Formats: sequence, structure tokens, C-alpha cells
Amino acid sequence: MRRLLVVAAVALLAPGAAAAKSGKSLYAENCLSCHGVGGSGTSKGPRLRGVGALGADFYLRAGYMPLQSPHDQPTRRRSPFTRRQIEALVAYVASLGKGPLVPDPHQRRGSVPVGHRLFTEHCAGCHQVVGEGGYVTGARVPPLDQATARQIAEAVRIGPYVMPRFPKTQISDQQLDSLVAYVEWAKHPDDRGGWAIGHIGPVPEGLVAWLLAGTALVAVCVVIGKRNEA
Repeated sequence: MRRLLVVAAVALLAPGAAAAKSGKSLYAENCLSCHGVGGSGTSKGPRLRGVGALGADFYLRAGYMPLQSPHDQPTRRRSPFTRRQIEALVAYVASLGKGPLVPDPHQRRGSVPVGHRLFTEHCAGCHQVVGEGGYVTGARVPPLDQATARQIAEAVRIGPYVMPRFPKTQISDQQLDSLVAYVEWAKHPDDRGGWAIGHIGPVPEGLVAWLLAGTALVAVCVVIGKRNEA
């Protein structure tokens, strides 16, 4: 009986061990020069020991890593790694030390109105209220239209680049479900009764308003001028 239990345990652990071994080779080829041997870190890249699967999963699946230069801002792009390679790299980084796991948000459990309030309080100042992104001092704020529910939750927990990190003491898992639900809704908002103008924020809205108002003002001036001439 004991032998059967040992065999079953080995069978369960084998895939994870194999993935970590494969990830070690990928790490040596693509990550070691910046993050150091065993994730010890260098002057070009931060230490990875203890970051867990959370950070690795986010940066790799979003295509933020690897960077051509450590001074570049991470930008969303298609990852050079396959799904299996990403899983192997994540498993390897997670094996370097105990760290946070990949979150599993449930947006159906969340509330869009609650998520809207949370997003307005914590995120809209940089990402705009419908997640279209923008610019802040020293960084570009990415739009959220391509972010998956998992990536949204991961970003909230790790605070990539200049984004602040929000632990569970600030945004609970239940609130995070609502935040994810709102961002997913904001990708295809209900524009009933309004003109969306691409959902790209107050600048184009202001330009359109000034254009319409300016045209109306010129028209009024022309009419008044013609009356005075008469």
C-alpha cells in the first residue's frame, strides 16, 4: 500500500518536475544574462527568488519579457515562447523559492457597479475610466482591451513597472472579481444615447465639443453681422 502511495505521488510530481527542468534550459538561454544564475538577480534585472509563479506568468504571457534592453518599458506584444514553454519557465521560476501563486479570478461573482467604483478610485487616473490607457510622467499607460481576466488580476497584485501594487488588504479577492468584471465590461461598453468617439478620453471629446461650439459661434456671428448690415 505504501509503495502504491509513493508511486502515485511520484506520478503527480513528475510533470511539474519535468516542466521545471525544461524551464531551466529555457531560462539559461533567455533570462540568465539579466536575472542571474538561479534568479539571483544582476544589475540588469531583478532577483526572481521568491517571486513565485505570479510575476513570471504575467510578464511572460503578456509578452513583457524578455526585453531587448533593461532600460526599455515593458510593452505588450506577442510572446516569443509557446504556451508550453511559458508554463515551463513559470514552473522553473516558481521552483526558485516560495512565492505567490497565479490568481484565478471569477468575474461572474463580481459586481460591475462595484468594480466601476474601485476602478475609478484606484485605476482611472492613469488608465482612464474605460481602460483606454494614456501617459504619465516617465511612462506610457497601456490600454486594457487585450488584457485577460487573469492578467488584470495579476497586474493588480504585482504592480508591473510604475503601477502601484494592491495587496489583499487594499483590494480583497472578492473586490478583485468585481474589478475584473468591470474591466471586461469596459471592453465593450453600452454607448446607448451617446457618441463614444473611440472611447479614447476627454481630449477628443473636448476637441469635438470645441469644434461644434466654434462652428455654432461663427454661424451666430455671421447672422448677427448680416442683420447689422441690413
